[in-house]
Amino acid sequence: MLLSPLVRILLRSGVTWKETAEVCKTTFVEVATDDYGLHGRPTNISRVAIMTGLGRRDVSRLRKLLADEQPPDLQSMNSATRLLTGWHLDPAYVAASGQPRDLDFEGDEPSFSALARKHAADTAPITMLRELVRVGAVEELDQGRMRVLKRYYMPLAMDDGAVLRAGSVLQDIGNTIDYNLVRKAGEPTRFEGRATSARVRHADALKFRAFIEDAGQEFLEHVDQWLVRHEAADEESGKYKTVRLGIGIYQIQDDER
Repeated sequence: MLLSPLVRILLRSGVTWKETAEVCKTTFVEVATDDYGLHGRPTNISRVAIMTGLGRRDVSRLRKLLADEQPPDLQSMNSATRLLTGWHLDPAYVAASGQPRDLDFEGDEPSFSALARKHAADTAPITMLRELVRVGAVEELDQGRMRVLKRYYMPLAMDDGAVLRAGSVLQDIGNTIDYNLVRKAGEPTRFEGRATSARVRHADALKFRAFIEDAGQEFLEHVDQWLVRHEAADEESGKYKTVRLGIGIYQIQDDER
């Protein structure tokens, strides 16, 4: 349930399971290192390996990437992106002007089929071409020639800022759920509630959207006023320990993807 909406976002962005697995491994190592250390120290490599199921060598490699603030090398894992990158950078497929060549589908190098065999051998050239045309990364010209339009494979173009915001929303919800699951006995929960019904007439969905836009916005403005009243002034920033507080509201509707 948790992964399904995330996987939809990843697939629309052209992120493969291999890329996701590498990010997941890095995140497993990061969380195990930071959150499960003893006596205030980071978790040692052997304990991280036991907790995550990764080998010690893999843990050492990923901890070094994290320490150097280097993201994992994902680019080479996506066959569609490999092909598009090769079309832009491989000397055999770049004209003297530096622009990618227009290609025939069949034939020796340079051709699209040869490019696919060289940089994306795990997928049939015609299948790859159809997908790249579908997402607007390649266009078919007259006489059956192909022109590349994009450097990266992304099935659905999305705004970078919107994707980052979506990630922060999922992170906030996940942190609250995680806290409530593992809180100590007697500690209060962090507020997390839903009001749903599975029997609302579909024709009333637009009415609900209008209702929640008004009522939800009014509530958020009320919360914002409270937060402003309790913010530490700039000159007090060093005097008090501060914490990020807030609340999120989101619409629930199961029949849309």
